[in-house]
Amino acid sequence: MAAHTTYDRPVAPARAPAGARRRRRRPTAWIFAGPAAALFALFFAYPLGASLLQSFTTEDAGATHWVGLDQYRRMIHDPAFLESLFNTGIILAVQVPVMIGLALVLAVLLNQSWLRFRGTWRAVYFLPAVTTLVAYAVVFQVLLKTDGGLVNQILGAIGIGQVDWLNSPTWARVSLIASLTWRWTGYNAVILLAGLQSIGKEQYEAAAIDGATTLSTYTRVILPQLRPVVLFCVITSTIGTLQLFDENYVLTRGGPDDATLTPVVYLYKVGFQQLDFGYAAAIAWVVVALIAAISALQYVAFGRERRR
Repeated sequence: MAAHTTYDRPVAPARAPAGARRRRRRPTAWIFAGPAAALFALFFAYPLGASLLQSFTTEDAGATHWVGLDQYRRMIHDPAFLESLFNTGIILAVQVPVMIGLALVLAVLLNQSWLRFRGTWRAVYFLPAVTTLVAYAVVFQVLLKTDGGLVNQILGAIGIGQVDWLNSPTWARVSLIASLTWRWTGYNAVILLAGLQSIGKEQYEAAAIDGATTLSTYTRVILPQLRPVVLFCVITSTIGTLQLFDENYVLTRGGPDDATLTPVVYLYKVGFQQLDFGYAAAIAWVVVALIAAISALQYVAFGRERRR
C-alpha cells in the first residue's frame, strides 16, 4: 500500500479591504499635498474670497459698510471705467488679429528648411518677450520722442512732419498697439512654430502629389490642423490684453486724456492712489468675469467650427 504524503499549501495573507487601504494612504498623501494646499488656501483662496466680499463694501471714516451691488452699479455710470473698456476693445479688435497674423507668417518662415541660422532667428524674434520692462519702456520712449525721436527723424528725412506719438490720444493708442505687437509677436510665433513642427511631412507631400499650391496647402491642409494652437494664442492674447497694465502704464500712465487707460490701470489708480479698495475689488471681479466670458465664447466658437 502506497504511503500518501500530505503537503500543506501556503496560505495567502488576507488582504485588507480597499477602503482600509485608502484610509492608510491618506496620511501619507496629506504629508506631501498638505503644504501646497495650505499655501494655496492662504495666498490664493483666502485673498480671492476676501476681495469678493470687499467688492460689496465701502469704507467711510475708517468703518466698513455693506453696500451690496452699489459698487457694480457705480461702474455703469463711471466714464473713466467705460473709457478703459473702450480702449481695451480697440486693442482687442486691432492688435490681437494683427499680431496673430504676423506671428503665423513668421512661424511659417522660421519653419522653412532653406532658411539658414534658423535657431538664431528664432532666438532673435523671441527676445522682445523676455526683455525687461524698463528696457522696453526706455527703447520706445527714445524711438517715439516728439523732439529728436528716431521715428520722427526718419519721417523728417522723407519729408513727413513730426508726429506727437505719446501726447496725442489717437497716436498714443497707435504707439501702444505697435509696442505690444513688437513685444509679443515673436512669443506667439514660437508657439505656432511648435504646432507647425508637430504636423508630419507626409501632409505636405500628399498635398503636393494632389497638385496643391503652396498657398492652398497652408490654407486648406495646414491651418485647419493648426487651429487648436491658434486658439490657444488667441485666448492667451485676449487674457493678456484684458490684464494689460505694464506697457501702457510705463509708456503713458494711461493718458493722454485716458486714451490708453485700461481696466487694470484704472483699478490701480482707484485702489492705490484714491484708496477706494471696495470699488477696486469690484473692478477686478468685472475683469475676471469679462476674461471668463470672452474665453468661453472663443472656445465655443472654435468648437462649433470644428464640428462643421
